[in-house]
Amino acid sequence: MYALSCTDGFKYPGSEPTYITDIIPVSAGLAAVGSDQSLSIFNPLRLNQGPLKKVQTDHGNISCAEAFSVGNSVVATAGENGTASLWDLRTDAANTAVLQIGRPGEGPGLLSLACSEQTNTLAAGTELANHQASILLWDLRSPSTPKIHYDEVHSDDVTELSFHPTNPHLLLTGSTDGLVNVCDTRITDEDEVVIAAFNHGSVHRAGFLNETEVYAVSHDERFALYDMGETVEKGSPTLDLGDIRKVVDCQYLCNVIPKVTGAGAVIGAGTQDQELFRLIHLSKNGASWSLDSGTVVGLPGAHGLEIVRSFCFVDEQQVVFTAGEDSCIKAWRPSA
Repeated sequence: MYALSCTDGFKYPGSEPTYITDIIPVSAGLAAVGSDQSLSIFNPLRLNQGPLKKVQTDHGNISCAEAFSVGNSVVATAGENGTASLWDLRTDAANTAVLQIGRPGEGPGLLSLACSEQTNTLAAGTELANHQASILLWDLRSPSTPKIHYDEVHSDDVTELSFHPTNPHLLLTGSTDGLVNVCDTRITDEDEVVIAAFNHGSVHRAGFLNETEVYAVSHDERFALYDMGETVEKGSPTLDLGDIRKVVDCQYLCNVIPKVTGAGAVIGAGTQDQELFRLIHLSKNGASWSLDSGTVVGLPGAHGLEIVRSFCFVDEQQVVFTAGEDSCIKAWRPSA
């Protein structure tokens, strides 16, 4: 295991701990979502200076955030009161939302988001309310009402959404009903919209690895890969690791971050009892996928006994960022 050292960090002040639930790299810096309902932007080279800018969201309880425009540092947030907002996190921009969608309490809580800057689309998944869970898509050029409203794709909370890396009309959806679906959003007929479906188990994380392959992680940590391609038996996994905790000897899986090149992914796995967080590479050799035990990167000390909620990395700068339930954001680099 190749160990990195913590070289910088910031702890949110206050007598009550602030869970840092997500960190999102954008051009203006590192955006961070806190359980104090804040959205902040940090200088990634000087975390210890604290946030360059901090705004208070107004979602009741913020549940999800995604970068809408990395280049313009616009981040979308959403939450339990059914609203979504877009924020310009450049330091010279106002501390108010660029755009707010929905009115508090008018609709069900929003649990998941996906953004396509290419098509000016924001997608949101709702919790189950009145026996219905929905997927809503807005054209941000005319956001007063959703341009698409799917009510039958899932039968329970919609916990994950992700647009295809090259085809913004394809939307991956995941739910606690156990299904990972791929929808063609050019189709309005709900009987025809799902072009691929995988029965994985209550979905915690899911997304595209490349043009045709997707990953899924269930709430009980089952990890599998699926392929939309016609060469695979419909719906069956191409790789099924079962409980990932047993495979990599960890206590929880934080997230899966696909490589931009489509050549694999990095799995973040934590072991609080050992105060350790590891990055494990998932790579493809020919037609088969495997975990690369020889290139594991360890972050000893991690966030102590607290859970790491989010991580990201910048390969060019050889730095990993983590955020956790200990109110801290940390930067990790190779030892000098």
